[in-house]
Amino acid sequence: MSTATVEEVQSRLPELLEKLATGESVIITRDGKPIARLTPEASAQPRILGSGKGKVLFYDHEDKSHLEDFKEYME
Repeated sequence: MSTATVEEVQSRLPELLEKLATGESVIITRDGKPIARLTPEASAQPRILGSGKGKVLFYDHEDKSHLEDFKEYME
C-alpha cells in the first residue's frame, strides 16, 4: 500500500491510477495524517468458482479433540 500527499496525487494521478490497476491501494495524507484511501474497483478481480475449495474445515460436533488445547480457557 502506497501513501501520497494531496499535492502528489494532483501531480502524479496517472501514475497512481496505474498502481490501482495492479490491485494496489493508495492512502492520501494531509499534514502527515491519512484522510482518504484509493482502492481498486472490486470488479477488477473476477471471482473464480471453486477457488475456496479445501479452505474451510468442518468438525464433527461429537469430536471434541480439537478443543483440547483450549481446555484451560473453557473452565
